[in-house]
Amino acid sequence: MKYESILDKITNTIFKPIIIWAEGSNANWNMLISISFALFAVGIIILFVYFFKMRKYEKRNQIYLNTSVIMLLVLILCDVIFPKEYMWQIFFLFKYAIAFNFSGIYLIVRYK
Repeated sequence: MKYESILDKITNTIFKPIIIWAEGSNANWNMLISISFALFAVGIIILFVYFFKMRKYEKRNQIYLNTSVIMLLVLILCDVIFPKEYMWQIFFLFKYAIAFNFSGIYLIVRYK
């Protein structure tokens, strides 16, 4: 008898419908990859734009460190939550897309 932890049950509850939907057809699979890549690209663009806009601030090193901490915490949280057996490449891309977007949102808030 295989025992599942509570975290495994939560992960299966959240990601099982996504996996079933993505494996339903090639169009769904391609849409999932496109969405994850678009989120990744948006996060990278936001980070670069606001890194260059914050050059003139004297507290930029502290802001950059806080941005890195936010990115690290989101990556650790996603490593704990996302499934590791199936579709791990797509969830790997989603993990970094989410981390870059959260740190980019932090930079936008600090800039304003």
